Amino acid sequence: MRSTASELNWSGTVTYTAERILRPTSVAEAAEIVARSPRVHGLGTRHSFNDVADSPGVLLDLTDIPTDLQVDAERRTATMGAGTRYGLVAPDLDRAGFALHNTGSLPHISIGGAIATGTHGSGTTLGSLSTAVRSLELIGPDGGLRTVHRGDPGFDGTVLHLGLFGIVTRVTLDVEPSYRMRQDTYGPVPWDVFTANVAGIHTAGYSVCSYTVFGDEISEVLVKSRVPDGANDVTVPDGLLGAPKRPGTPGDGHHTARDGSVGPWWDRLPHFPIESVPSVGSEVQSEHFVPLRHAAAALDAVRTMADRIHPHLHVCELRTMAADPFWLSPTQGEDVLCIAFTWRKHPAEVAALLPDLEALLAPYDGRPHWGKMSSLDGEAIAGLYPRLPAVRDLVRAADPDRVFGSAFAERVLGV
Repeated sequence: MRSTASELNWSGTVTYTAERILRPTSVAEAAEIVARSPRVHGLGTRHSFNDVADSPGVLLDLTDIPTDLQVDAERRTATMGAGTRYGLVAPDLDRAGFALHNTGSLPHISIGGAIATGTHGSGTTLGSLSTAVRSLELIGPDGGLRTVHRGDPGFDGTVLHLGLFGIVTRVTLDVEPSYRMRQDTYGPVPWDVFTANVAGIHTAGYSVCSYTVFGDEISEVLVKSRVPDGANDVTVPDGLLGAPKRPGTPGDGHHTARDGSVGPWWDRLPHFPIESVPSVGSEVQSEHFVPLRHAAAALDAVRTMADRIHPHLHVCELRTMAADPFWLSPTQGEDVLCIAFTWRKHPAEVAALLPDLEALLAPYDGRPHWGKMSSLDGEAIAGLYPRLPAVRDLVRAADPDRVFGSAFAERVLGV
């Protein structure tokens, strides 16, 4: 087991306040640490841009625990260590003949961390990564193991858990037969054309992402299409609402192939290969979810801040997701548009912008991503999550002494 003191998140903008960060190499070792620690919290691959994973006590990084992938072909499930990165396990899953329904844009993130924070891919008919969870194995405050299954009382309040119910050690996910995909790029699309057709554009493929800097256009629409079983390829249109299909780019070590070539699901659903520097590499991020029915109005509202946004923005990615039933999910109850900002590494300037940006999104019930920058306080969050009181009850029942508590949970969720 390795141990360190102060460390930073991926962007270097959050310093963890934990007294120690421990990296156990087995579930038994992790359980022993929990049993003797008055305060402990799980830590993923550090792709959060706030203190959601921090704790004043011990942080447990589970990335050194073996993946131990177990595929059940009959039940169509795959079980693996929670510290596993999507990009490392996905090829093994594919070789076993199976696939996940979706992945995030970054394959570098851990499965446990993505589930805990409601991280997602894109696709109007596709739920977040948390929706694939069949069961979670957790270490409780006494160091004992328990498993929460889909269908159990409180499951919908526990899956997207923010680390508040214990240390998630293993995860069982739904899988499906493996498939192949292609990515094609279209654009530009005039702003007014896009906003008038935002829902339709995002059903142009299995997974669709759009990019803008809030000027007069959407610069690019990235369409990811599934190839039907038994086919060599799938026919895609030459244009999208008048926007031409571009030649695209082959896989270049930083982006996965966007040239219409066919490849495995795990090398087309993410935007970046596992060997690459994630995303821009020097950035901070915020993400804001609005019901899809409000998409056009919300985007027009944000665009009124374009002059203030431009000096600090790399790009804004627009994605859609299907509704889910999870009590703390930004996509709880309704299909959404996610407005995902990749900001330049200007954390102070972005923090100063966020109150005004989130005020513009408030009339459209804008919910922030749990792992990204936000200015919203506990009162604002409570107004966005009607099941929050039930979540608090679940937390108190599972962890009455708040062994897994955090400053983030106290400040934002009131637990």
